[in-house]
Amino acid sequence: MALFTSKKERRLWLWASLVAIAIVASLVINPFWPGILRGTNIDAGIFLFGMFLVFISILLHGLITKPRGLQPLMILAIAASYMMFFFRLTLAERSHLIEYSLLAILVHRALLERADQHQGFRRAAPVAFLITFTISLADEGIQLFLPERVFDTNDILFNAMVIFIAIAVRECLLWLRKRLKI
Repeated sequence: MALFTSKKERRLWLWASLVAIAIVASLVINPFWPGILRGTNIDAGIFLFGMFLVFISILLHGLITKPRGLQPLMILAIAASYMMFFFRLTLAERSHLIEYSLLAILVHRALLERADQHQGFRRAAPVAFLITFTISLADEGIQLFLPERVFDTNDILFNAMVIFIAIAVRECLLWLRKRLKI
C-alpha cells in the first residue's frame, strides 16, 4: 500500500514537513539573531518580507482556486480580521500566528486530499488540529531543554487558538462553497 494517495497529497505533506522543520529549526537559529540585529531594522525588514511572501501565496492560491460569488468577500473579511488580530500581537506571537496557521492549513488540506481519494479520515479537521497541536507541543517542549529559550504555557494556548481558527476558517470556506454551490 502506498504511503500517499496522490501526488497532490505527497506534495502537501512535503510542504507541511518543511514548515514543521523550519519551526523547530528556528528554536536553534533564533536566539542568535537578536544580538546580531539589535539596533537595526533588518529584522523588521525580514519580517515584512516574510509577510509579503505570505500575502503573495494567499493571492496566488485565490487566483488558482478562482473564488466566485460571496467567496472573495468572505476571504477579504477573513484577511481583514487576521490583519486586525495581527497588529495587536507582539513579534513572537505574530510568528506563531503565521507558522501555525500555515502548518494547520497544509495538514488539513493533505488530510482532505486523502479523504477525497476515499482513504483516511472522514473528519479531517479534528485530526489536523491534533497533528498540528502535537507539533506545537513538541516545539514548546524542546524549549525546556534550551537555555536561551523559555517554556511558556501561554504559547501552547495561543498556538492551540491559532490552529483552531485557521482550520475553522478553512472549514467555513469549504462549507460555504458547498452550501452556495460555488
